[in-house]
Amino acid sequence: MVKAKELRNKSKGELNKELDTLRSELAQLRIAQVTGGTPAKLAKIKEIRKSIARVLTVYNQNLKDAVRKDFTNKKYKPLDLRPKLTRAYRRRLTPKQAAAKTLRERKRIAHFPLRKFAIKN
Repeated sequence: MVKAKELRNKSKGELNKELDTLRSELAQLRIAQVTGGTPAKLAKIKEIRKSIARVLTVYNQNLKDAVRKDFTNKKYKPLDLRPKLTRAYRRRLTPKQAAAKTLRERKRIAHFPLRKFAIKN
């Protein structure tokens, strides 16, 4: 069984090599299954399938991390790297857009500031 912790230290090429060996081993086990292999071999199929899944998971995580690094401080990001949120939140105005004021509004605020009143008790 392959441990994900051990896989994280491996390079892309090593992960591909590991994947190829696991897939070839799975193919041999499938042949043994058809020809009537021992129960130990048949039980190993599940283990190999899970190991393949682990290798692919680590591979894809490394790939996504690399893409994430490439797109830091860029204006646009791929859709799968953007925050999911909800549809309404994604379409909402940005804080800068929401705070923007028209020329007329800026003049009104400048010429007619909010009055301050002293309140008697």
